[in-house]
Amino acid sequence: MNRRIFLMGVAGALAGCSRVRERRLNVYNWENYVAASTIPDFEREFQCTVRYATYGSAEEMLAKVFSGNSGWDVVFPSNSFVEPMKQLDLLLTLDHQRLPNLNNLDTRFRHPEWDPQLAASVPYMHSVTGILYAKSVTRAPLAWADLWTDSYSRRVTMLDDPAEMFAACLKRLGHSVNSVDEALLRAARDLAVQQKPLLRAYLNEEVRDQVVAGDVLVAQMWGQVAQVAIDNAPNLAFAFPAEGFPLYADNSAILRESKHQDLAYSFVNYLLRPDVAANIAVEMRTATTNAEARTRLPAAQRDNTVLYPTPDVLARGEWFKALPGTAQRLRDRYWTEIKSS
Repeated sequence: MNRRIFLMGVAGALAGCSRVRERRLNVYNWENYVAASTIPDFEREFQCTVRYATYGSAEEMLAKVFSGNSGWDVVFPSNSFVEPMKQLDLLLTLDHQRLPNLNNLDTRFRHPEWDPQLAASVPYMHSVTGILYAKSVTRAPLAWADLWTDSYSRRVTMLDDPAEMFAACLKRLGHSVNSVDEALLRAARDLAVQQKPLLRAYLNEEVRDQVVAGDVLVAQMWGQVAQVAIDNAPNLAFAFPAEGFPLYADNSAILRESKHQDLAYSFVNYLLRPDVAANIAVEMRTATTNAEARTRLPAAQRDNTVLYPTPDVLARGEWFKALPGTAQRLRDRYWTEIKSS
């Protein structure tokens, strides 16, 4: 063979490989929401490179993609953010024929109230907000009202999250976590101010290690984070407050701005595979929305009632919803007043 022709053929083959590897997907997700092998395995199978970054709040994600020119392809909005993002025309309308693994979703998540037709989102993980506590306390906090008693020597924290804080106050008052009534929100603000002298601080996931160490005795906490704490300290327990509690779900979604829609669809469908979803759930100790994946979990996790509450417990839960702008601004103002009181 002519050496020049041979070398040209090799160069062309290498260039072809390079072009394949230039395929790129940009994924913006919550922290601790994929397994160590999830992204490398996808890159190998689909011959692409994934730019993967994480955020700590849905507000942070929305601020990044709000312009419609963020460079991200796949994001994971919480259920209460799906409808506002649809209204802002940020999310792609999904072609279900390109997502055959949707059939693996649990029945409960095939027609969720925030997106009944799964028009723009696919449920990914779900959880609740309740109370993580040390079993050694003399009074087990089984209701939100218990966090307004001087029983824990100020070794109590509430979430540094206005939606969660108002939810606890509103449920204690006997109302919806999604209330927009000004008088009720004012009463919730006053209740939070009343509680503040009993608290150590407003903290989010970072308080977990303090509870494990015994420095904090009681913490308003997300169920998934609470379960990780319980795994590390069997002297801990989790309560679903008697008055009711919030439910939330995070969802995969493709941004309308995505320049890599084929890969984006492949990634969302990949996350719906039972083996992939199960691996993530086991490694991250999360609650999957994937019914087929749940059947593959170890029995201790599959039947864990912190991650997967029983139907009678779930009946006391309430999904967060998107709020009108006026109500959200009022909550934000009251939250500032709570923090500065």
